[in-house]
Amino acid sequence: MDPSTTARSDEVIYAAGLVKTYGEVTALAGLDLSVPQGGVLGLLGPNGAGKTTAVRILTTLLPPDSGEVRVAGIDVVTNPEEVRKRIGLSGQYAAVDEHLTGFENLDMIGRLYRLGRHPARARARELLDRFRLDEAADRPVKTYSGGMRRRLDLAGALVAKPTVLFLDEPTTGLDPRGRADMWEVIRELVAQGTTLLLTTQYMEEADYLADEIVVIDHGTCIANGTPDQLKEQLGGERIEVVVEHATDIDPARQLLVDYSVDGVRVDEKSRSLTVPISGGASVLMNVLRAFDTKGISLSDVGLRRPTLDDVFLTLTGHAAEPEAANASPDSEEADEESTRDLEEVSR
Repeated sequence: MDPSTTARSDEVIYAAGLVKTYGEVTALAGLDLSVPQGGVLGLLGPNGAGKTTAVRILTTLLPPDSGEVRVAGIDVVTNPEEVRKRIGLSGQYAAVDEHLTGFENLDMIGRLYRLGRHPARARARELLDRFRLDEAADRPVKTYSGGMRRRLDLAGALVAKPTVLFLDEPTTGLDPRGRADMWEVIRELVAQGTTLLLTTQYMEEADYLADEIVVIDHGTCIANGTPDQLKEQLGGERIEVVVEHATDIDPARQLLVDYSVDGVRVDEKSRSLTVPISGGASVLMNVLRAFDTKGISLSDVGLRRPTLDDVFLTLTGHAAEPEAANASPDSEEADEESTRDLEEVSR
């Protein structure tokens, strides 16, 4: 996207030339973003890439140093109050008060949005039921599991029925079942017309939810496109084999070179070899016959397309690491900051 252009009428989330610095550290260096009505943009990048800074600017919590930023057609800098009426935000850490019950948390958010006493209570009960928290509604949140807190936090972001939703690492800390449940809820919201910007370091999450992906590093976009377009940039199918004996690694590599369209990648520690090919299953059958002829035993073999993990690794030089590996969701400081963010957006 050209930073000199202005937002189109169908662009619900729009940022052009977004810059933010902290002293000598540049968090954002001219970032461009665009999400159409009802679209889902996945914002990917390594820790410290600028994802959360971008979300905080788009949700009025942090002023940019320069750049144009609009949400729902409204300038975020000059009219933040109007933006806040239209958005919902779920941060990396659950912005809930553990001393209140689940119902009291959602009721409080409804009051902050000035829904009125009875509508706020009705909306709280509706969301507690939708997120399978009705049985725990009147228990203090400090008795909730991590997954329950995350569900309650997302419910809080939906109290005012926002047309634009920002989810910053929404499934961090959830187990696979909890993550899958959250994905289904998000898909339902999008199907109802919600426009979504999602930051995540779970590649399968971005692949499942996002219409388009922007990969950022050092505060700027390094790649963008649909999940399939990004995968196609790495080439087509790949054969992966794992040899049973370390002594067979070199013979296997020499054999695979004859079938490769771009070299052979070897991981000696895992005794695995990966080779990009053209020809699919027929080439795989030829490779297997060649291994059998050479007497090379395999403990595993597979044919697959590149994944978003491969894209991320190629673009950034290392695999994605969830924020949960570096920060505890139970951090008191993080909880307080997330709660302040929620209260600020709700005003």
